[in-house]
Amino acid sequence: MVYNREGYAPWSLTRKAGVQSATVDGTIEVPQYIQPVLDTGFVDEKGDWKGTKSSDEQFRAFTKDEAIPNTGEILTPSENADGSWPLDTTGFNHVMIAVKPSRAGNYAMSAVMGPDTVSFANLNPVAAASILRGADFDRGGTADLQPLFEDGAQSLIADVWNIFPIFSVLANQKILQFKIVNNTGGEAATIECAFMRLI
Repeated sequence: MVYNREGYAPWSLTRKAGVQSATVDGTIEVPQYIQPVLDTGFVDEKGDWKGTKSSDEQFRAFTKDEAIPNTGEILTPSENADGSWPLDTTGFNHVMIAVKPSRAGNYAMSAVMGPDTVSFANLNPVAAASILRGADFDRGGTADLQPLFEDGAQSLIADVWNIFPIFSVLANQKILQFKIVNNTGGEAATIECAFMRLI
């Protein structure tokens, strides 16, 4: 229930005569109900609307690199993806990488800076394909810059999606790619990749 009360102005003749008034009751009714709130974003200090991020519901940025020889490498996602390259994890905390090789064996995987044809915010060029390095103090890391994600020999199963969640360390990378090296020691392999970003 909403209603208005009126009070006498401090300079009125009624107040001068000593009549007191109050603009609110001695007890105030407080509405007690549950109301859902939908938070879809905010307006920043420049007045621009910024929508709230949500996790990808499905994998995206599918790439397929064929006939990668032993010790050969790929950068993924690449321009032949579905238009979502390189990965932009601004506003996302975690990344899942899915790799489907045609040949079983060891593959090296590392997170690298995206291409120098795309700006990192307002900076260009960047050190394309360089290992992403940073300091991760929250996990007891040292003050030295360390590779954010680097796996020299991950054993992958052939012809199935090998899925790996990478938590926190790649958050808010504006132009992110992965370098994958065929270290199977044998014939060439076809390597398919896909990605999912999570908040």
